[in-house]
Amino acid sequence: MKSHSFSFFTLFILLTCLLAACGDASTLNTHASASSLPQSQAATGKFQEFALPQNDCGLMRPTLDGQGRLWFGEMNRNYLGSFDAHTGTFWQQTPPNGQSGVMGVVAAPDNTIWFAEQYANYIGHYFPATGQYKTYPLPTLHMPDPRDASKTVSLPSAPNDLVLDTHGTLWFTELNANAIGSLNSADESIHQYPLTTTPNAKPLDPYGIAADPQGTIWFTEISSNQLGQLNPLTGQVSSFTPSGIASTTPLMEVTSDAQGQIWTTTFAASQLVRFNPTNHTFTTYSSPVFQGGLYGLTIATNGDVWITVTSESMLARFDVKTQRFFYYTIPTPNSLPIGLVEGPHQTIWFTESGSNKIGILQP
Repeated sequence: MKSHSFSFFTLFILLTCLLAACGDASTLNTHASASSLPQSQAATGKFQEFALPQNDCGLMRPTLDGQGRLWFGEMNRNYLGSFDAHTGTFWQQTPPNGQSGVMGVVAAPDNTIWFAEQYANYIGHYFPATGQYKTYPLPTLHMPDPRDASKTVSLPSAPNDLVLDTHGTLWFTELNANAIGSLNSADESIHQYPLTTTPNAKPLDPYGIAADPQGTIWFTEISSNQLGQLNPLTGQVSSFTPSGIASTTPLMEVTSDAQGQIWTTTFAASQLVRFNPTNHTFTTYSSPVFQGGLYGLTIATNGDVWITVTSESMLARFDVKTQRFFYYTIPTPNSLPIGLVEGPHQTIWFTESGSNKIGILQP
């Protein structure tokens, strides 16, 4: 277990706190009209929910491949999983030497699946056409035992989130290694970029990761409340601290829009944050309704920002043009939505960690 990032494990316990049993797939027309929601911000949408075959799944971040299949990790079941909406069927399988650590997943243009196995300490590559896996082990770390300075402990590098750039290079965060990693899919070489070279430096805990249209890599540092930037050509790392956010509020998921603006969610303050890389300025948009954490994050093709309001079992849409939030209440109570991704016809797909379901919203 990670010895110096209590914040991450506290988060993980919350995200995998499963509160409801699986039910049958359902289709509902809903109005997000919780008593605390102003009518102007309650939005209408059509939800579909599909229950997994088992309870206690621990669903994490999702990704969609080019064939319309949703892929995700099931940390409590030690599975790499997928859902085919065309057939309504699930596929689940334990990856090689899996240790219940599939956090980040990303679909490649060839419909193969890359994933981070955090506890087994490798980057995995799954080939659905053949059913084969390829794994890329990461270094094991040897650190002083915080309970006894005369001893050492062995820890995984702990890969967490993944992104593919336009050149086919896979980039990933390494929580324990305090580094950003890259894997060249052409020659299969792995490179690590340390975030600090100072001995005994405070861990930064790189968490979410994204690539902007220019190929620059962006990541969140949940222990330092900073947004990080990595130049892939030079390896230079820079950090930016948002204003108007408490230092104890971690930045979580991160993504880039088509214009290269960087967006990130905050887990403790209901704040959506935008960073302009040109003038290095932050803009914070606070939810006027809830104070709970925002987690999952994706940019729709029309430019709207979609987020999961995990503690409220809601999805939220931020209209960038009007700078207003709109909320969609998930039909299943205590569903704990985690990650989300845009699908065909502007649908929003999401994982429900609390109710062991895959959800689809047609706004």
